[in-house]
Amino acid sequence: MTDDLVFNVFARACTSRETLEHVTGRWGTLTLGALHEGTFRFNELRRRVDGVSEKMLAQTLHALERDGLVHREAQPTNPPRVDYRLTPLGREIAERLRALIELVEGRMPDVLSARESYDEERAAAVGA
Repeated sequence: MTDDLVFNVFARACTSRETLEHVTGRWGTLTLGALHEGTFRFNELRRRVDGVSEKMLAQTLHALERDGLVHREAQPTNPPRVDYRLTPLGREIAERLRALIELVEGRMPDVLSARESYDEERAAAVGA
């Protein structure tokens, strides 16, 4: 039934916007990028995604699980063990995000140079 739907992220009411927000928000991108490295338990993932709060990571994982990007597997052990990993769709998206992350990291010298030039120009304009 959903195969007949047309999605347009630029349309205000399109449901794809919500998923795009989950994927491209700071914590979504970092969580998917980390899970691209393998399966993690909650606290392992929290340590890997430095700076995320427990609450934000839980919300992010719930949203990504609902969107079909993350699989949550609870082990019936004592204490309980919960593992998170990417689904095939999540892996496909995470691969593209990792390419973007690597591009940004690799081009940071250019970004820092541009920032410095921008700041110098603005300071000169204010002082003029």
